[in-house]
Amino acid sequence: MYEHLIVKEQGRLVEVQLNRPQVRHALSRALMREITVVARALSDRTDIDVVILTGDARCFSAGADLHDASAWADDTLSTVQRRDIAGTGFRMCKAWEEMPQITIAAIEGYAVGGGLALSLACDWRVLAQDAFVSLPEIALGIPLTWGTIARLVNLLGPAKAKRLTILCERVTAPEALAMGLVDYVSDKGQALTQAQAVAAQTLAQPAATVRMSKESANAAATALNHATSYMAHDQIALAASSPESRAARGQALR
Repeated sequence: MYEHLIVKEQGRLVEVQLNRPQVRHALSRALMREITVVARALSDRTDIDVVILTGDARCFSAGADLHDASAWADDTLSTVQRRDIAGTGFRMCKAWEEMPQITIAAIEGYAVGGGLALSLACDWRVLAQDAFVSLPEIALGIPLTWGTIARLVNLLGPAKAKRLTILCERVTAPEALAMGLVDYVSDKGQALTQAQAVAAQTLAQPAATVRMSKESANAAATALNHATSYMAHDQIALAASSPESRAARGQALR
């Protein structure tokens, strides 16, 4: 059914695994569309109460596929087409954020850029002890979009959100846990096992009450998110077309 995903059902739990190992699960438009489709399909399921999103033992995701990035600044496309392409990641993260089920990201190795952005759309994050996360977008000449800044501000406050966004630092698992960027740190190779344990705890609770509580928390946390994120499509298209942005991406692809 899916070209770039492996989906496993285990009773009321579903595990969704990113499956582009040859490019470290880089988020191409094709993969992002599949991630969006699976989220929307699972959202309609009343027999599923927890969804785990993971990569493999090497990494969660290396972020947005820069080989697709040329379309952001392709002057041969109409503005409508470019906005639609630039909005793919936003729609993907929004689909995961709006799922009624509890969602848990299990991260081994690293989650970089769009990979971390996707995990932030989940309810909880489990990070392996030896793993790291980072947001290198600005170093690549593009703004951090996909609604990620709003989610970071909700989690960490504005100062830490700006630090992670602007300085492009690598954040280790212990530091990520201390600042509230992730919720659990596991032993190396045990992120998925830890996520499964958290899923079991969740599944032991009354399903309807869990959904109601998630909905209430999300309503409070995300009330202003759209107001701060709706221009992201235009920001990324504008920034991506600049000479400095093209140069930064070209360097990264070498």
